[in-house]
Amino acid sequence: MCKSKRQCGKDSMNLLLTRFMLCVLTLVAQIIGKPDLAPAAWVKKLVTLCDQAPATPFDAVQLVLEKELGRSIGETFEKFDVNPLGSASIAQVHRARLRGEKNDIVVKVQHPGVQELMMTDICNLQAFALYMQRTDIKFDLYSVTKEMEKQIGYEFDFVREANAMERISHFLYENNKKTPVLVPRVLQDFITRRVLVMEYIDGIPILNLGDEMAKRGINPGGRMAAAAKQNILKSLTLAYGQMILKSGFFHADPHPGNILICKGSEVALLDYGQAKDLPDQLRLGYAKLVLAMADNDPVKATESYRELGIDTVSNCENEQQELLRLAQTMFDTKLPPGVVMLQPFSEDSSIKKVGVRSFPEELFSILRTVHLLRGLSVGLGINYSCAEQWRPIAEEALYKAGRLKGANQKTKVHKRGLFRRFFWRD
Repeated sequence: MCKSKRQCGKDSMNLLLTRFMLCVLTLVAQIIGKPDLAPAAWVKKLVTLCDQAPATPFDAVQLVLEKELGRSIGETFEKFDVNPLGSASIAQVHRARLRGEKNDIVVKVQHPGVQELMMTDICNLQAFALYMQRTDIKFDLYSVTKEMEKQIGYEFDFVREANAMERISHFLYENNKKTPVLVPRVLQDFITRRVLVMEYIDGIPILNLGDEMAKRGINPGGRMAAAAKQNILKSLTLAYGQMILKSGFFHADPHPGNILICKGSEVALLDYGQAKDLPDQLRLGYAKLVLAMADNDPVKATESYRELGIDTVSNCENEQQELLRLAQTMFDTKLPPGVVMLQPFSEDSSIKKVGVRSFPEELFSILRTVHLLRGLSVGLGINYSCAEQWRPIAEEALYKAGRLKGANQKTKVHKRGLFRRFFWRD
C-alpha cells in the first residue's frame, strides 16, 4: 500500500536530518583527524549524497514557491521540472524556464520546517563537543561547533546567499582577466528568504569526471586527463587564495557536490549559503601563517598563532617546530610522501604534544575549506601545497596593508606572478 503524502514528507524529513547529523559528525572527524568518530562506511555513503539527499515531495515544493513568490507556478514558469536536479540538507534545486524567456534557469527551494530541527541538533552536537574535549581530545571543539551554528544559520537566508554570489562574482571578475571560477548569475526579481532563482550552468559534477572522461575515450591516467585535473585544481586554488587573502569574503563550502566542470575544464562553484566574511585582523594573520608554512619557518608560525588568537599548551621541548607541523596539518593541503590521509591524532602527531585550548571560531571556515581542498586534491591525484601557491597573494595582501617591510617587497610580489607549478604525486 502506498504511504500518505504526509507520511512520505515525514520520512523524507527524517532521512534529511539523519544525513545532516552524519555530515556534522563526519565534518568534525575530518577537522580533528579522528576517523573513528565517523566510520568509513558513513563517509563513503555521504560522498554519494552530496546532492542526492531525499527530496521534498513536489506538492510541498509548490506550496513554498507560490507562498514566497505570491503567484502560481503556472503564472511564473513556462516549464518546471518536477524531479529535482539535486537535493541537499537545506534545499533542493529544480530546472525550469520563466515565461517569455529562452534560457533555462535553476530554482532553489528550501525544505519546509527543516531550520528548527537542524538548529536543535546543533545544540546537541555542542554538548557532545564539550564532552569530547574534556575526556578525549585536546582541541577546542566547542568553538568549532559555535561557528557551525552561525554558518548553518546563514544558509536559511537565500537573500544573504544571493548577495554573497553577486559580491564574490564581482570581486573575481574585477581581480582577473578571466575569472578562475564561474558564479551563477542571480535573478533579482525572484529572490526571497526561502527561494532563489539563478542562471542554469551546464556542467558535469566533479564526482562524475572520471566516468565522463571514459565515455569520451580519454585515458583517466593520461596526459590530457592530467592537464585537465591540474587546471581544475589550479582554478579553485587561485579563486580561494584571492577570496580568503585579498578579500576576506569567501565561499566556505567547496565540497564535491558544489563543483561543476564545464567545457574547456572551466570550473563553476555553486551554493553560496556558507559564505564567510573574515575581519582584516584574521585575514592578515592568516596571510602571515601562509608565509610561515610556505617557508617552513617555525618562529613565524608561532608568532602567527599568537596573532590569530590560537592558544596552545605544550609538553615538549621543540614546541615551535611542533606548532609549525600542526599548522601545516590544519591549514595546508600538502601530504607527506606516501601518505593519502593525515592522522593528526596518531601517536607521533603534533596535537599529542601541543594541545589547542582556544581556537577562534571564525578560523573554522578557513580550516574546513583547506581540508575540503585537500580532499579534492587527493581525489584528483595531485599532491600540492596551497600555502606555496598562495604565497604571492599573501605577500600582496600584507604589502598593501603595510605589514610587509623592505624596499624590494613590491617588486617581489609582482615579479613572482600568481602561481607556481603544481606538485604531482608519483
